[in-house]
Amino acid sequence: MSILVCGGAGYIGSHTCVELIEAGYDIVVADNLYNSSEESLRRVAKITGKGIPFIKTELCRTIMENFDTPDVVAGVATGAIAQGALVADAMGLPYIYVRSSPKDHGLENLIEGNLTIGQKVIVIEDLISTGQSSLKAAEAIRAAGAEVVGMVAMFTYGFPLAEQRFKEAGIKLLTLSNYDALLEVALQTGFIDKKDIATLQQWREDPGHWAPHRDNTIE
Repeated sequence: MSILVCGGAGYIGSHTCVELIEAGYDIVVADNLYNSSEESLRRVAKITGKGIPFIKTELCRTIMENFDTPDVVAGVATGAIAQGALVADAMGLPYIYVRSSPKDHGLENLIEGNLTIGQKVIVIEDLISTGQSSLKAAEAIRAAGAEVVGMVAMFTYGFPLAEQRFKEAGIKLLTLSNYDALLEVALQTGFIDKKDIATLQQWREDPGHWAPHRDNTIE
């Protein structure tokens, strides 16, 4: 199981990486290096004897292992614009991003960047919740005459509604991590107790209608 460590190149983040690796976990680091350095990760690798992959590396690996090489990489605004750009740069591919709604000025574009009919597009997303906004972006790409070969995201809650929507849309979704992995790590690190798992799983089944009960709230 891989754990996503956000800010993993910083002081606290790098120490967290060491602890997780020594506890037997595989990790993936997301860090914009604004107030940190890759040197921290090189030191982590030296201490633990394991290399530290970045988000863009794992997203690229997932694409290359599961899809034919796309013609274009698309990021979903706004959360996945940066990740999509990093993937496109690493793979040497053209990049576009899809807005949630058209601009209210200028050309009123929904898609920013060059996209031509028939091109194969891989969509990059940060988080999958209900899947509505992610699939709206995919629909915009299809409406422009291009083919969506799949979608790769950092995390999914695994909501049944989202899974059904992706199935109906005929789009293969792959993620680097998910809600089950989150619960497993939270349990192993003592952040939650075993008795909390049932409540958290119930919430995931129907979050829109879920309500806490006095006997199953998380302390």
